[in-house]
Amino acid sequence: MVEELIILVVAIVVAVVLYKLLKTATKMAVNAILGLLVLIVANTVLGLGIAYDWLVILICAVAGVVGALLIIVLNYTGIAFV
Repeated sequence: MVEELIILVVAIVVAVVLYKLLKTATKMAVNAILGLLVLIVANTVLGLGIAYDWLVILICAVAGVVGALLIIVLNYTGIAFV
């Protein structure tokens, strides 16, 4: 009886932890995709000429929309990603 209760409690804890992790991972994935979309649209519409190399994709994947805006500003000012 005690073993079954322990297993039930552990299963509930694991379910809660997985829910929180997946919820956070989903938000991060959506933010990364939106960041890349903002960069692609800005690059296409404004003709910025930003190359899609591993650094640009990594910045957009980690920082999302804010990262894309940072890349656009740095490209526009001529500091980086020219």
